[in-house]
Amino acid sequence: MKDKVRTAVVGLGGRGQSMQDALLLTMDNVEITAVCDVYEDRMMNGVRSVERAYGKTPVHSTDYRDVLDPAVADAVIITAAWEAHVPIAVEAMERGIAVGMEVGGAYSLDDCWRLVHTYEKTKTPFMFLENCCYGQIEMMVMNMVKLGLFGEIISCSGGYCHDLRSEITRGKENRHYRLRNYLTRNCENYPTHELGPIAQVLGINRGNRMISLVSMATKSRGLNAYAASHPDVDQSLVNAHFNQGDVVTTLIKCANGETITLTLDTCLPRFYSRGFTVKGTKGLYMEDGNCVYLEDDFAGQEFWDFSPQYGNASRYLEKYQHPVWEQYLREGIRGGHGGMDGLVYDAFIEAVRTGTPCPIDVYDAAAWMCITPLSEQSIATGSAPVAIPDFTNGRWCSRK
Repeated sequence: MKDKVRTAVVGLGGRGQSMQDALLLTMDNVEITAVCDVYEDRMMNGVRSVERAYGKTPVHSTDYRDVLDPAVADAVIITAAWEAHVPIAVEAMERGIAVGMEVGGAYSLDDCWRLVHTYEKTKTPFMFLENCCYGQIEMMVMNMVKLGLFGEIISCSGGYCHDLRSEITRGKENRHYRLRNYLTRNCENYPTHELGPIAQVLGINRGNRMISLVSMATKSRGLNAYAASHPDVDQSLVNAHFNQGDVVTTLIKCANGETITLTLDTCLPRFYSRGFTVKGTKGLYMEDGNCVYLEDDFAGQEFWDFSPQYGNASRYLEKYQHPVWEQYLREGIRGGHGGMDGLVYDAFIEAVRTGTPCPIDVYDAAAWMCITPLSEQSIATGSAPVAIPDFTNGRWCSRK
């Protein structure tokens, strides 16, 4: 068992630098030994923050291959642009360096199979860093599902509903990868924040699996309108053709008969929501309103307006808090996004340190990430149904 996991950080944009500074450099069981970014100024920002914390200079490069050295690092945190995730992860696993990979959709099914095949060949630890699986409410709902309080689960839904117009349209000056993706692709490009917790509720890859999907995209107008009303934005975007539809809806069928609905809504004015909703034969949870409806608790009551119950999930939280969060609250919440960053990074580092299995594994990553290229295919073919591969090759029937 390692006292400290020597860790390389590849990708020092907004997410990578914040995770390094606010979380990784504060963890007693982590030592950042290498940093990398394709942009030299970002790389040097990473170097300086490590120097301030440790008083020594880490290995650093603008080429990720230079820091994927087993003599330097036991693990790598991949927080680079979406299209770089899989190549970096594959090379790291081939070199025996444990992979903690931040989220995003894949660019092809081949990407997903490469991850699976490389892991199966090398057995190098791999964890998909889907922080929303560790959200306090998401874990409470998962606990309630396992206790049978919602009955048999029938349908789930969720979304990445986040006004990203400023980030996308200012992508050139901010060197952000979303702009090029929205200009050229049309798909459910960021499915895992909502799909991860739903997959855990439904036992995906562990007694259940997703078997097919259909996707539909609206026209694209929101980003052009935003650019037109903000003179400081690159004005070539006013008349640019954005291939990405403003709203993308994806419907997924599961082997055990449930459905999942995903919504991508990032190009129009709105409040933030992941829309996490779980519906069963005895009740439901809805994120929008943060409310629980259990048939036994409201027996004989008919609600035309349930709004007075909005926020009632906090009452259930007192009773059905997930044990992971009970311990977390005692020890102190760390990291951003309400503390779920701290939990997901802790889980990865502890798995590497102790040699135990990663809780969100390569089969989860492949299944969740493949929704992006499959949705792209479905949209391009008039919302035709598309089969979802079984990345476990049948082992989903018996995996725990």
